[in-house]
Amino acid sequence: MKDFYKNKNILVTGGAGFIGSTLVRKLVSFGANVKIIDTFFDDQGGNEFNLKGLEKDIKIFRGDTRNIKDLEKILPNSEIIFNMAGTLSHVDSMNNPWRDLEINTISQINILEYCRKKLPETKILFAGTRNQYGRAQYLPVDEKHPMIPTDTNGINKHAGEQYHLLYYRDFGLKSCSIRISNTYGPRHQMKHPRQGVLNWFIRQLIDDQTVELHGTGNQIRDINYVDDVVDSFLLSVKSNKVWGNAYNIGGNPISLKDFVKKAIQILERGKYKIIEMPQERKKVEIGDFVADYSKITHDIRWKPKVSLEKGLKKTFDFYLRNKKYYW
Repeated sequence: MKDFYKNKNILVTGGAGFIGSTLVRKLVSFGANVKIIDTFFDDQGGNEFNLKGLEKDIKIFRGDTRNIKDLEKILPNSEIIFNMAGTLSHVDSMNNPWRDLEINTISQINILEYCRKKLPETKILFAGTRNQYGRAQYLPVDEKHPMIPTDTNGINKHAGEQYHLLYYRDFGLKSCSIRISNTYGPRHQMKHPRQGVLNWFIRQLIDDQTVELHGTGNQIRDINYVDDVVDSFLLSVKSNKVWGNAYNIGGNPISLKDFVKKAIQILERGKYKIIEMPQERKKVEIGDFVADYSKITHDIRWKPKVSLEKGLKKTFDFYLRNKKYYW
């Protein structure tokens, strides 16, 4: 892995965010030449502290992938693009579908068109999402499952993914997509729950607040520690089998209630209660979700490695030490 990425010119869009910054740190450790573009919007997750200590090792560009002029400044000479930039909020996408469309779809066309014309040899990995599937019609959900998103975020992310796969089929641009499930771990934004409830539960427990579980709390989620997600990206781009494909990744299926119980056990404090699901959440609630990730295991031999206990211990340790940079 290190030999493959050493001295490669790599761009990470959304590189100051949760998964993006974790990926950047791994790439720097491999000796890659890394540059990032991030808007650093206060409500999205781009955080300067996520890149602390790397300022001399990477090029940081404050820009917006919706802006072609910004892309023209940062895209040249990119051999590999990890395309992490995007929004993830169910509720935000329903309240402002135009913004979600611009970030998750139009921005992707901007990147792909530039690469088609000026960087035809570059390799691109797109960060997809399990939101694209909507409510599961069967479990586990494989890549052939129908795409019936419950919100505009799922629709726009799916469109962004399909553009990447189209540009492979029609123009030969090496691109693939990894459909991410619920991810937790260090460097996630902790100011609101709209981009992932798992990390929000962790914040509430650290703050000695009562975690509120909507509905029954028995909804199953397929969760991954962030390092496992990053490994799936790195292994994918290193492989020649992935281009033109979309892959699920998945991890430890667990109910939200049991996740919170385990977190309370690890932290050695905390409590939760069950409350009625808010109306705005009912519209986008997907029920149980478990991903079938046998396809990616077969093609590149990826499997999740980090146990829930180990991942939670690392996550609590990180936020207890660095709370002031995230709250």
